[in-house]
Amino acid sequence: MPPSRRRRVLLTAAALLGVTVFALLLWQGPWWLDGGHLRQHDLQPADGAVITGFRTTLVALGAGVVAVLGLYYTHKGHQHTQALFRATVEEQVTGRYVEAVKLLGSDSAHQRIGGVFGLERIMRDSVRDHSTVVEVLAAFIRGRSLADDSDRPHLPRRAAEDLQAALTVLGRRPVHADEPRIDLRHTRLAFARLQQARLHRADFEAADLQGADLTRTDLTEADFEHTDLRGANLTGADLTGAKLAGADLTGAWGLTAPQLLTARVYADTVLPPELASDPRIQAARRPPA
Repeated sequence: MPPSRRRRVLLTAAALLGVTVFALLLWQGPWWLDGGHLRQHDLQPADGAVITGFRTTLVALGAGVVAVLGLYYTHKGHQHTQALFRATVEEQVTGRYVEAVKLLGSDSAHQRIGGVFGLERIMRDSVRDHSTVVEVLAAFIRGRSLADDSDRPHLPRRAAEDLQAALTVLGRRPVHADEPRIDLRHTRLAFARLQQARLHRADFEAADLQGADLTRTDLTEADFEHTDLRGANLTGADLTGAKLAGADLTGAWGLTAPQLLTARVYADTVLPPELASDPRIQAARRPPA
């Protein structure tokens, strides 16, 4: 016999036994407990008072037990309903996730963009899937824009729309305590629009960020080792703790000495001439990483 059926049989038997015992107590209980003082026949008012008091108390106790059992089973039913609801929601999220990932592999840029924003919706709806979505979007960007050593004399003046969509979503993702580091190493993101993005601890090692708009972007503790930042707009960007070993910031816009003094500047960090000659920057330079 299956465990669930055995449990139902035992519960039914226990319920029938309980009802039988209750009925017997209600019928014969007064005589079982006080048979020496109660008459079997020709009951007197005093006997009736004892019997009525006993039965009233027993009925009240029975009602209390029924109420407690009712609350217990109502609570269990609510828990079961909640579990079913969570399972349904998770199943729906899983289905949406699978469909969104399929769209990322589409040949159509419009469908890829749809997949990106579908993943953003999942990231906002499901805390459990936050880290996974961040990693998937970062992998999508890497796969679509892996940097290489080929000669590219004519760079596009803007990032591809699907890449830009993925970058935008990553830059405005909800705050999450255990989110992974965004891995964008060796990516080609020239002229990407990343203004006011939240890219704390992002890894841009050896990435191409020429002409990128990083205005007021959170780049705290980001890794820009050997990153091409020529002509990037860094106006108001927070570079606190950012690693700039081997980074090329030639012609960077809006870059100031106070910004650089909060970052980790190395001897091989290429800076605009007016900043490279600043005594404070020279004193803050570290040996090559």
